[in-house]
Amino acid sequence: MRKSIITTAEIDRTSGWRTIRRVAPYLWPADMPSIKMRVVLAMCALILARLISVATPFFFKAAVDALAPVADKASPVLMLSLGAVGLTVAYGLMRLLSVGFNQLRDAIFARVGQRALRKLALETFEHMHALSLRYHITRKTGGLSRIIERGVKGVEFLLRFMLFSIGPLMLELTLIAAILFFVFDVWYLAAVVLTIGLYIWFTFKVTEWRVQIRKEMNDQDTEANQKAIDSLLNFETVKYFGAEEREAERYDFSMKGYESAALKTSYSLAFLNFGQSLLITTGLVVVMVMAAIGVQNGQLTVGDFVMVNAYMVQITLPLNFLGTVYREIRQALVDMGEMFDLLEQPAEVVDKPDAGALKVSDGRIAFDAIDFGYDAERPILQKMDLKVEPGQTVAVVGPSGSGKSTIGRLLFRFYDVDGGAIEIDGQDVRNITQSSLHDAIGIVPQDTVLFNDTIGYNIAYGLEGATQDQVETAAKAAKIHDFIVGLPGGYKTTVGERGLKLSGGEKQRVGIARTLLKDPPILLLDEATSALDTETERDIQESLRTMGQGRSVITIAHRLSTVVEADKIVVLEEGQVVEQGTHDELLARAGRYHAMWQRQLADEDESPAEKTKSVRLVVGGDAPVSDPQGKDIEDQGWGPPSESG
Repeated sequence: MRKSIITTAEIDRTSGWRTIRRVAPYLWPADMPSIKMRVVLAMCALILARLISVATPFFFKAAVDALAPVADKASPVLMLSLGAVGLTVAYGLMRLLSVGFNQLRDAIFARVGQRALRKLALETFEHMHALSLRYHITRKTGGLSRIIERGVKGVEFLLRFMLFSIGPLMLELTLIAAILFFVFDVWYLAAVVLTIGLYIWFTFKVTEWRVQIRKEMNDQDTEANQKAIDSLLNFETVKYFGAEEREAERYDFSMKGYESAALKTSYSLAFLNFGQSLLITTGLVVVMVMAAIGVQNGQLTVGDFVMVNAYMVQITLPLNFLGTVYREIRQALVDMGEMFDLLEQPAEVVDKPDAGALKVSDGRIAFDAIDFGYDAERPILQKMDLKVEPGQTVAVVGPSGSGKSTIGRLLFRFYDVDGGAIEIDGQDVRNITQSSLHDAIGIVPQDTVLFNDTIGYNIAYGLEGATQDQVETAAKAAKIHDFIVGLPGGYKTTVGERGLKLSGGEKQRVGIARTLLKDPPILLLDEATSALDTETERDIQESLRTMGQGRSVITIAHRLSTVVEADKIVVLEEGQVVEQGTHDELLARAGRYHAMWQRQLADEDESPAEKTKSVRLVVGGDAPVSDPQGKDIEDQGWGPPSESG
């Protein structure tokens, strides 16, 4: 039974009906009568254009009959009274009116299509930000951006051509078929119906085959784009390892697949076009031969012969367009289907329906018996308890993979805990809105990533609507104001993609200024001064200490010298708290923290020559390595943090 349900859902998805149902509300929104009115007016203009288009050949026939011998004048007397010149002018006016109403239709409908495009693009953008961190860690930015781009562009096309091509084409073909039946005879109708039927069958069959080829081409295009963007985002890494040629080969391999699929698309298009031309030309010749025989037998006039030709040409043009329209509609359905797949990705962390705003009174934080793992098979935190009293600074230290960085992610509620609870002033973070939670917490991460905008914009990002004075005050507190005003563009200097135009220390100070501007009641510092020189670090530490007064601060630390003044130091190992206390208390216990501290002191006292020797020894496999900044990275695990930590 389950297999049947899945199969039905899959068929519904791939057939495009799901996409059509999702798009329909944008065409006829329940809460916007003005949009509905535009759709109705556009349809009226469309019907008028089609009626005029179908009536136009009668004026052409009458003009020809007016120029023919008297015996052939079978057109209505009223039309013939206009004369050949008048009928020719009337024929031109009818064609102009047909085009005019079509353009009026497009102008009226433009707002409907653009509104749908904008609304769907906004929904997609908002949904991407609502998805969990777990999704964004695994996504491929390049491929994702191409899926969204193609899907959004397909919205207006799908709305326009479903409404203005398929339906109107059927209406026009029906009217022409009726004229051929009543003005001529059933055999003309039979020939036209057979031609149209074979044409549509052939077009749909071949186009369905081509859609699969186009999907393969899209997949190759997405892969190539993803590899290109991924390589450019990691430009420095590519340079470090001299991998330009390797990256070019990877990109070219994907483009080779795209080239192969694109060639199949071109070949199949040529086959489709020739087949369509063969069918439509055969039908045209058959009908014209029948009309020519009728003229020779005296049953039809020359004007009738011309009118039949005009109607066959009128059928031919939209039918030729039908192949393109159907193909593009199918492609739009595929593109939008991929985007709707994205929109149907569930958000892992959502607010409860009755969630209220966080009310921070004291800033007391409690991690109570926390169990958590990014994967069920690999737990990170196990029954972990951590308390931060109001105004207290708590430092968390421990080996890589022990769960230090995970604490910050859980506090922000990027993930929900598997067991236990996280509370702020007695409020479970799962029972409050995420926006209010994020507003209450400021963070200075270990690696500050900046927007490709100005330095001023990146600092002002910490507080919506911040004034220039507020931005400069925060920059001064972060000891970066003098550096900024010394730049040619000052605060309007752009920082480049992900802030690559700035050094690591400069980016870190921008991040600190941004958090200082936010002025939150709770601070999370993830080795906030790791990229700074000793002198600047001392100034920043003083600024951070000043900023932390009266606030609850959690410091995730790898360099122990930065946390000696913390009110409490928590040592984390394998997801559990193994020691906690002040710096002096932990040293007096001569436990895990004491061993870490002694190793750092030994490393700081080691001469440069001894450090070089130590590194050489470890390359030979005889001794552990100690990082110059005091981060022990021997096999005990006291190294820089991993992603999971």
